[in-house]
Amino acid sequence: MDAADAPAWIVLGRSPHGVTAILLDEVAAERARVTLTVDSLAGWVADAESAHAPRWVWNDTPRWYADLLAAGVRVARCHDLRLCHAILRDSALIASAGDLRDAVEWDAAPHAQEHAVPALFELDGAASGRLTLPEGPEDSLAEFARQRAAIAGSRDPGRLRLLTAAESAGALVAAEMRAAGLPWDAAEHDRILVATLGERPLAGGQPALLAAAAARVRDALGDPGASLDSQPKLLRALHRVGVLVESTNRWELAEQRHPVIEPLLEYKKLSRLLSANGWTWLGEWVADGRFRPVYIPGGVVTGRWASSGGGALQLPRQLREAVRADPGWRLVVADVAQLEPRVLAAMSGDTALAAAARGRDLYAGIVESGAVASRQEAKIAILGAMYGATTGESGRLVPRLRRAYPRAMGLVDEAARTGEDGGTVSTWLGRTSPSPSSDWSALQSRATEAEASGADETRARRRARDRGRFTRNFVVQGTAAEWALAWLADLRTRLAGMPAVDAAHAAPRSGPVFADRPHLAFFLHDEVIVHTPEEHAEAAAQAVEDAATAAGRLLFGGFPLDFRLDVRIAETALKD
Repeated sequence: MDAADAPAWIVLGRSPHGVTAILLDEVAAERARVTLTVDSLAGWVADAESAHAPRWVWNDTPRWYADLLAAGVRVARCHDLRLCHAILRDSALIASAGDLRDAVEWDAAPHAQEHAVPALFELDGAASGRLTLPEGPEDSLAEFARQRAAIAGSRDPGRLRLLTAAESAGALVAAEMRAAGLPWDAAEHDRILVATLGERPLAGGQPALLAAAAARVRDALGDPGASLDSQPKLLRALHRVGVLVESTNRWELAEQRHPVIEPLLEYKKLSRLLSANGWTWLGEWVADGRFRPVYIPGGVVTGRWASSGGGALQLPRQLREAVRADPGWRLVVADVAQLEPRVLAAMSGDTALAAAARGRDLYAGIVESGAVASRQEAKIAILGAMYGATTGESGRLVPRLRRAYPRAMGLVDEAARTGEDGGTVSTWLGRTSPSPSSDWSALQSRATEAEASGADETRARRRARDRGRFTRNFVVQGTAAEWALAWLADLRTRLAGMPAVDAAHAAPRSGPVFADRPHLAFFLHDEVIVHTPEEHAEAAAQAVEDAATAAGRLLFGGFPLDFRLDVRIAETALKD
């Protein structure tokens, strides 16, 4: 195939005899078809990637890419039909998405999903059904055509093309991080557990330090048989001693004054560590010096990632010392300071809030502006504005922000009003919030009827405010997720372009693609960890910062805002 006929897109689909590859030109017109055996697929993809660097079109990235990575094949770009279908089907930028909504088979759940994925605030919106995702080449080709037509006919094709490209790049990153794994020292993890919980008990027993904390709780309750792991029973025991809480939430308990509170909080912390990341977790999720969680890109309605196994998105601080680079390698650990408030400044065009953030801690900048008196007040006020807190300190401080930063506050206030009225809102690139459920709409309708009771009206107002808080944060959290995807995609490309190290300095446990070069090993909303040969550590750290700057330009053009990073090079991921 000469350069003029080089494919811009290659659609892969399963066929009765193996795999069919459909080669498309720049306008997605078919040029050729190739029939491949499963065994020959990896070699053929490697050759096509090297010769033409096409964008690979497939139904679901984990179904295709995991085997390619295991065979030592990396691809630069893809179009994930399942992920992009979910975005385009619901985007308010698309005037008519009927064809996409009719293709319900593309609403299937992620291939690797094993557990329910949480939705923001657990509000309205149905979870993906357990449908079977189409795998045939004609199915994928037809869905690709529907998606291209929907984008081309949308009100802003450029934004949707950027969003679908970023979402698909995120799918590649997720698969690659699972393949490479996060370097993990199992012996150090065991040491931390023993020091924190006590020696590992026999089956059915409790570690000594956890058992001691439980005994202190029961002593303070005056009930040696109190059940500490059943919330209803624990609440009754707390009520009997005058601790009149409605839940055993840590924040609610911390507001109480009673001898039981300190040991109970300690017990809950230790119990959580044992159940979420104890010895059972260590045996199940860490093997050959690597933790390989299952990431679910787009698993939350805002576009944030979720995880389907391993709890990657709840990695506790006390275990970060077990995250250790291989010998001769280093970790580049980077997180973004106040990502969501910075994104809010950019998407609202609020130059005053951007100035408060430029080159410094955003909360300190708000204090310097005179809007509030302390950094803690600034943090409470910003979080209250983004999450809709209307009482206590937030209720007192948010009006000050409205006066100081009217454009930023106006954007989230308008998003809240839209949600309360039953409308939908969209992120910067066009991901749109779910519509309210039929139950929500029925409740609002019932409250307007002549025979509605006061209780009906109160419930309707409460649910409307809940939805307003959801939409208020959706636009900010979702746009921050888009910025993070752009950051990941750009960083991934920069790392892939760095020179490989020789075999003597390789890290073979990272797999055939990543054993000899810097690579992404972990991502959590606003934080990345890069595993890199020591000789490339400084360059990898610079790549992290350069990618953040590039992501800001890509989404927000020349708006005067920086995305301030805390970047460090270390042997472990433990923060200072």
